Amino acid sequence: MDALVVREIQPGDNPKIAGLIRNILEGMGVPKTGTAYEDSALDDMYSTYKEPRSSYFIAEKNGRILGCVGIAPLPNYKDNTCELQKMYVAEEGRGQGIAQKLMETCLSKAKANGFDTCYLETLPFMKAAQGLYQKSGFHFIEERLGDTGHYSCTVFMIKKL
Repeated sequence: MDALVVREIQPGDNPKIAGLIRNILEGMGVPKTGTAYEDSALDDMYSTYKEPRSSYFIAEKNGRILGCVGIAPLPNYKDNTCELQKMYVAEEGRGQGIAQKLMETCLSKAKANGFDTCYLETLPFMKAAQGLYQKSGFHFIEERLGDTGHYSCTVFMIKKL
C-alpha cells in the first residue's frame, strides 16, 4: 500500500477538488449559500492559490485525493493574519491522521510565509473539526475577522503562529 503524500495543488486537481468539497458539504447538509459551496474559487483552486502568500495542499493515497486545505491572507483585515481555508477530508480518509498532517503542513507554510496569526471560520455542528483545531492550538473568539463572505459560518477561531 502506498504512503500518504501531501503536495501542492496542480491544475489537473481542480475538478477533483471541487467535486470532493461539494460532495462532503452536501453529505453534511451544509447550506449552499454563505459557505465554501458557492465560492467561485472552488472550480479553479489552482489559480486562486497562486496568489502571493497563498498555498493549497492535497493529501493523496494510492492516487486518490482524500483531503485538502489552504492558507491565504485574510481578506479585508489589517493585521498580518492568514486564513485556514477549505479544509476537508473525505469520509474514507477520516481517522487516519490525514487532517492532522494537512494542518501541520499548512501551518508550517503559514509561518514560512511570515504570517503572525492564523484565523478560521467553521460551522457550529462541525465538532470534530473544532476539536482538531483546538488540538492544533486554535482557540475560540467571539467576533468575525476580515470578510470571508462565509456568513453561514458562525464559529471563529484563531492561533498565534
